[in-house]
Amino acid sequence: MLPRRELFPNVIEMNYQARRRLGCCVYLVGDTKEWLLVDIGYADTTDEIIELIRQMDFPLANCKYLIATHADVDHIQGFKRAKELLPNAESVGHEECLTLLAAGDRVRTYAEVSAQGISIDLPAIKIDRAIADGDVLTVGDFTLETWHTPGHTHSQLAFRMGNLLFSGDNIYRDGCVGHIDAHHGSDIPAFIDSLKRIQASDIEWLLPSHGPSFRKEKGLLQKAIDRLDRYQHMADFGTCAIDWPLLDEWEAEIIKGTLPK
Repeated sequence: MLPRRELFPNVIEMNYQARRRLGCCVYLVGDTKEWLLVDIGYADTTDEIIELIRQMDFPLANCKYLIATHADVDHIQGFKRAKELLPNAESVGHEECLTLLAAGDRVRTYAEVSAQGISIDLPAIKIDRAIADGDVLTVGDFTLETWHTPGHTHSQLAFRMGNLLFSGDNIYRDGCVGHIDAHHGSDIPAFIDSLKRIQASDIEWLLPSHGPSFRKEKGLLQKAIDRLDRYQHMADFGTCAIDWPLLDEWEAEIIKGTLPK
């Protein structure tokens, strides 16, 4: 049997297990009697990830859930292949995640960014069931409470297990957040609310979808909240901004006949 490298009891992160970066974080939660995966990443690493799981003596037939934290292609491209290898697993995600993948929406899933020459294969993926805020997923003796944390995307979900939060693309150890893009459906005010929810909780550890897990720090979250608050009043963020105060200042100056200083 391949030795298991747990980050926390009954939590294995597959990049850490492999000792190399495979893509987004893929979390295995549970034990040999019943387990689940949070995200799967790109299709070209799916077979390797499942083989690592098999070598750790987790019966493939005992995978209960494949969870999509959201519909971005770097998180879900391998779902079709994973379902073939884990036929007993039920795939779950936010309602919008189901809709975007059913429609094959290449823009909202970030499979197509034509201005930057990005075009990534998006296979036909069917998510079996929609889950929403407050829904509980049970695997063996463990329970994961679903949190809807929109902002990065409307379909972004996080999952609480005890003092751990599988926090998706909400915030990373360096204080960065999941990218903000109008075509992607980002919502800065909603993002701020999601970060405030995480900040106010008694969660101790954040397990993000990219980069290392880290202890929750209210100060780190506050800096991100303050930064996003500025973003929503800046032209830099286009239609993701809620206003641009300079235009109100300019209008007042026009009415007064103020000359350039």
